[in-house]
Amino acid sequence: MPEVQIEVGGRVFEVACQDGEQHFLQSAAKMLDAEARVLVEQAGRIPEGRMLLMSGLMLADKTAGLEDRLREMEVKLAEVEGALEEAKSVEPARVEVPVVPAEVTDTLSELTARAEAVAELVEEKVG
Repeated sequence: MPEVQIEVGGRVFEVACQDGEQHFLQSAAKMLDAEARVLVEQAGRIPEGRMLLMSGLMLADKTAGLEDRLREMEVKLAEVEGALEEAKSVEPARVEVPVVPAEVTDTLSELTARAEAVAELVEEKVG
């Protein structure tokens, strides 16, 4: 079982851990150290037990706040997922585009050609 040397609040501790967990222990120690340093800066030298207790409580408070936010986000995520599922279940509106039959367009083309011919005749007689 490896021994790891960590520093918390300016004090060095020897801590044993499982093989392969040294990195996690170092990360946890850095978090605890950050909280302990705040206490030491504010209060000066404080007893080791009190420093560790207060640092742990400060970390626990942060963790509780993050857990609350996580639960809120999980609720919001569930709502969004529910809305998404509901939106998926709605049948899309069918849009029908009217198509003008070819006979109608042909007839309109003929009428346009006749109207233009009549207009030319009128212009010739007037002009």
